[in-house]
Amino acid sequence: MTPSTDTSGGVPVKQAAQSSFRVPSQMRASDAGRARAEAGTGSGSGARGEHTHSEVPIPRPVVQRASVRGQILDALRTALVAGELRPGAVYSAPALGERFGVSATPVREAMQQLALEGAVEVVPNRGFRVVERGARELAELAEVRALIEVPVVLRLARTVPVERWAELRPVAEATVRAASSGCPATYAEADRGFHRAVLLLSGNEQLVQISEDLHRRSQWPLVGGAAARGRADLIADAAEHTALLDALIARDLDVVRGLVGGHFAGGA
Repeated sequence: MTPSTDTSGGVPVKQAAQSSFRVPSQMRASDAGRARAEAGTGSGSGARGEHTHSEVPIPRPVVQRASVRGQILDALRTALVAGELRPGAVYSAPALGERFGVSATPVREAMQQLALEGAVEVVPNRGFRVVERGARELAELAEVRALIEVPVVLRLARTVPVERWAELRPVAEATVRAASSGCPATYAEADRGFHRAVLLLSGNEQLVQISEDLHRRSQWPLVGGAAARGRADLIADAAEHTALLDALIARDLDVVRGLVGGHFAGGA
């Protein structure tokens, strides 16, 4: 994809648009339903209470908008990890909205969320620029993640029952399947899922949220269009998940310590 540097540019998120975004037709149906409801429950009929108990409640517009915004946000995050949103490039909400087949409003709201997360920055009167990150920032994120997650996992390794670890087997295997696909965005989601499942055993929701935010940021592309990790790298990373789970089930703390430390040292 050739990145746009003005408001006419866009992101080739065709796969996301085709598979997830039937939003416009859904919203038109919802809007039409609300219009019919308003026509039948105007000030006159509403005053007389002319409605029946069989009427189906119409969802509030804000629910619909939040749903669309959430789908757009997920698609933009996927495009970011996949490298379709290029570091340093500027993208406009109207152009992206046209790609997705929605108005600029939910796109703008989703991009503002990405701005809060540090993935993009607002460019007045132009749109949003994807933040340029270097290897140093990636290394710093890995260090912070290690400081948070390594001691937690080691504590859990001593306290969580074996059967609870065994329940995470499908989650670890999901990362292996995702790695085999060779798709960085698919693997990124599965990778976060495994780490989240492990940390959830701590019972600390704040810890999980902070760690996932750091993890997501570590998956953003580097400046200069550096190539994403290849299929072999993803498979090797996923193999560490299954090996870690095996060690946790076996309560082999030495192996757990080595695997967890190496996992972050490798920029996982």
